Amino acid sequence: MTTAIARQVQDIDAATGDLGTTKAAPKRSPWNRKNPYRAQILGNRRLSGPTSAKEVRHVAIALGDSGIAYQAGDGFAVKPVNDAALVSAVVDRLGVPADTAVHTKSGEITLAQALTTEYEIGIPSMDLIEAVAEHAGDAELDHVLQNGDRASFDAWTWGRDVVDVLDLDRSPAFDPAEFLGLLRPLQHRVYSISSSPIAHEGTVHLTVSTVRYRSAERDRGGVCSTYLADRVGDGNEAGVFLSANKSFRLPEDDTPIIMIGPGTGVAPFRAFLHERRARGAAGDNWLFFGDQHRSSDFLYEDELVEFERDGLLSRLDVAFSRDQHEKIYVQHRMIEAGKQLYGWLEAGAHFYVCGDAARMSKGVDEALHEIVAEHGGRSPDAAEDYVNELKQTKRYLRDVY
Repeated sequence: MTTAIARQVQDIDAATGDLGTTKAAPKRSPWNRKNPYRAQILGNRRLSGPTSAKEVRHVAIALGDSGIAYQAGDGFAVKPVNDAALVSAVVDRLGVPADTAVHTKSGEITLAQALTTEYEIGIPSMDLIEAVAEHAGDAELDHVLQNGDRASFDAWTWGRDVVDVLDLDRSPAFDPAEFLGLLRPLQHRVYSISSSPIAHEGTVHLTVSTVRYRSAERDRGGVCSTYLADRVGDGNEAGVFLSANKSFRLPEDDTPIIMIGPGTGVAPFRAFLHERRARGAAGDNWLFFGDQHRSSDFLYEDELVEFERDGLLSRLDVAFSRDQHEKIYVQHRMIEAGKQLYGWLEAGAHFYVCGDAARMSKGVDEALHEIVAEHGGRSPDAAEDYVNELKQTKRYLRDVY
């Protein structure tokens, strides 16, 4: 599932501790957004069941000779390649041959190549929207732009791609050079790593929700999620690099942890659990997982049930929102187990949240405050102080998107 901001990557050599020696200078990884490593895709399997409303995939990637060294909690960036059908639709809308030569940062290449690998066409840029709006005379778009309300603009752009914007103005299209100048560079996407470098040596695992939908009589999809699901293929290579997340790390091995990870938010906690098992960590582990249906959406069910049976997971609480009339989410399970959860916090547990920033993480935070107030006998203000102390001491960490 999707972290959200790409982080600068550094691989730092350990400094020598001998008296009189010079500390080794930190080395930057050669792999970054401008120079991604070409990594082989080892496998791609569907995690969600055939009746699920979601398509969630487990993607395994070989690190090969990259020298990439990651830790549980880090993210991994993937540079996608645009869908050929969308590229073709954009070229057709521009009304020029696909092999029209254009100049880009890569030199002179064809228009189709540029649109495939270098420019964002799944999400229209503000420059393109404003340029089209000048001539389109679309009342709805004009109102959104003039209103200046970000929420209204986001609602208007949601689900629209470059072709949708171009279709607002049927007058003669931009010439290729002008058009490319209005687009943003094709950006990498960052996913939370769901593997442990100890337990899964030489590989990185990602847990990816594939975005697919149909709008305006065209099939649409997430730029990178459909690239990983459909276009790169097992045995082929994708451009990748590490996106370190130093603010989302495991504590000492003997420290208990509470993990809230519904949906693809379980990804870093799968990494945490494999890491702790590989290290023989003594700290207790408690996971809250949730999704829509147990029968089709219990991601990594076999592994998690095994972890619970073997004692690695001290406790596993699940919430499947659509399996009963009243919707139940992870925050409801937290409140049900509030007394025990507060006891863990009092015993020094670290509290982690990963997943949706808009709704889930807010609900979890509210539940945490409620638990601290009720079971700690605190006023709302005192509960706020308690939670803030957890944050300040790095015992309440979030990876939300």
